[in-house]
Amino acid sequence: MNPATTTALYAQRRARLAGLIGAKGIAILPTAPEQQRNRDGDFLYRHDSYFYYLSGFTEPKAWLVITGDGKTTLFCQPKDLEREIWDGYRLGPDAAPAQLGVDAAFSIAELDARMPALLDGRDAVWYPFATHKRLETRMDDWLGSVRARVRFGALCPEQQRDLCGPLDEMRLIKDVHEQAVMRRAAQISAGAHIRAMQLSARMLREGNEVREYHLDAELLHEFRRHGSQYPAYGSIVAAGANACVLHYRADTAPVRDGELVLIDAGCELDGYASDITRTFPANGKFTGPQRALYELVLASQEAAVAATRAGARFTDPHDASVKVLAQGMLDLSLLDRNKVGTLEDVIEKRAYFQFYMHRTGHWLGMDVHDCGGYVEPSEIGRVSERKDPLSGEVIRDRPSRILRAGMVLTIEPGIYVRPADGVPEQFHDIGIRIEDDAIVTETGCELISRGVPVEADAIEALMRG
Repeated sequence: MNPATTTALYAQRRARLAGLIGAKGIAILPTAPEQQRNRDGDFLYRHDSYFYYLSGFTEPKAWLVITGDGKTTLFCQPKDLEREIWDGYRLGPDAAPAQLGVDAAFSIAELDARMPALLDGRDAVWYPFATHKRLETRMDDWLGSVRARVRFGALCPEQQRDLCGPLDEMRLIKDVHEQAVMRRAAQISAGAHIRAMQLSARMLREGNEVREYHLDAELLHEFRRHGSQYPAYGSIVAAGANACVLHYRADTAPVRDGELVLIDAGCELDGYASDITRTFPANGKFTGPQRALYELVLASQEAAVAATRAGARFTDPHDASVKVLAQGMLDLSLLDRNKVGTLEDVIEKRAYFQFYMHRTGHWLGMDVHDCGGYVEPSEIGRVSERKDPLSGEVIRDRPSRILRAGMVLTIEPGIYVRPADGVPEQFHDIGIRIEDDAIVTETGCELISRGVPVEADAIEALMRG
């Protein structure tokens, strides 16, 4: 997409938001702050997702102000040739209107002086609640300055509203541009998984020592080689029993012949995340117990995929996956029928939780756990209560979100078998997760991450190469 088209796209989003906040509303949104890593170094900068969604602007120290009449004002760093020698090029306020399509731009140094005038006469001020430290304090200062001038005719906004609400709903449905970027991100990530799989088998065949960080390095190389700016999150490269730790991080553990490796990794491309998990035999060949559990997880994922379509509930894929996993746990004697009862009992009492303790998916987009509510807005008033069979906690349930075309979510069932009494030893320390990224369509879903195979036979064939 050419720059003029993307500029128009951001302008359309701002215009839509302006319509949502009301004619006399005003929305105020900062980008993310820079974060110090240690003494003289910062972490690699990453913009705020909401801010980027409305502007396409990636520089730090910037604010957007959008008024209900559709006008946008940007506050950004001024041009400073000396600082640009050290820190890089700045767009600057003079060039911003033409390049970003905003109506006006000023130096960030003018923010505090200009905000009271921008707030004067507005009936509601919208900003993201609980997302930026001290934002509420600055808002109080600006509103205080307006209120101090009421005797001179100033009108202070009477309402403060959470900007995350309308923006979350906007971001939940991905447009054609967003979907295209996410397909490309998933394609890059799939290639990285393939590269790590093949390296593992090749190094072991050659008699070389393999560590988790060797595979992590392959992922990072492939991400950057194809233009990804960052990993979307800290990659999980978990060998052997480490795969039973859900948020394990790639470390120094050896990758051993005969064990499985779980890799959960995805790149971020142009502000959008991918999120893929594959589990594979380090040497390229599943053992019998490994394959039995792997094919159970794959069958559960296939059931979840079949349940993912417009009109279904967000919880439907999870429920479909749990049903298959629970039956498999009974069939493979991971769960003792004499103790846990029937399939229905296992599901009702959540006996499967010993081996499957997370949900089957989450929203995916600019953030790897993307924004957007999981409760259907039109049914939010319907509440029922139940007691959790494991914790005894009273849970308040509301109807799950109805899926619509353009939503993007992950589908990621798993099974994690830690040694325990009554658990067949052949399955001990096996952790398996299979995760793909899905765009919801009217008739089903499009799996955009299947550039890396999932079938056991296909994985073995890939790793022989």
